[in-house]
Amino acid sequence: MFDDSFFNFSIFKLASAKDINSKLYSEYSKLNASDEIKRTHLFNGRYENIYIKESLIPTVAPVLEFAKLCAKEILKTENNLDMGYWFNDMPPGSVTIPHSHDDDDELLSGAYYIKVPESSGDLVLSNNGDNKTITPIEGQLILFKPDCVHEVTINNCDSHRLSIGINFGIKTT
Repeated sequence: MFDDSFFNFSIFKLASAKDINSKLYSEYSKLNASDEIKRTHLFNGRYENIYIKESLIPTVAPVLEFAKLCAKEILKTENNLDMGYWFNDMPPGSVTIPHSHDDDDELLSGAYYIKVPESSGDLVLSNNGDNKTITPIEGQLILFKPDCVHEVTINNCDSHRLSIGINFGIKTT
């Protein structure tokens, strides 16, 4: 169930996040310069979407499984969901520009937080001119409707912030 009826978002916490996030960040850091990853959405000199196959970063599997369970709870379905995911690496001074995820058949969007140093940016959800600001916490999964315009404020610390963006749709095959 969504926590806030106006903004329609829910927050979940992965119980084993501390250990998983440490391993996940290490795996990501080793792959970041690899030619085996795909980068898209170049804004302000930074690629906002970094795609890494699950086979290259196996520690992501329990995070994705957790996200699927949470999405099924919100959507009140037992059906298989189609899921797309990408990493969002925000170096110091960067932002994620306002956008939504309602381009195709998405039912739900969200972010899972791997590394969130203090002052590394807040998630801002917007609805008809009103804003809801959420300071993410490592191990949190925040899910919201795909048509919700959202952005991330400036990373004001001297470390990278790392999250996973996720979209859910209906599995067609």
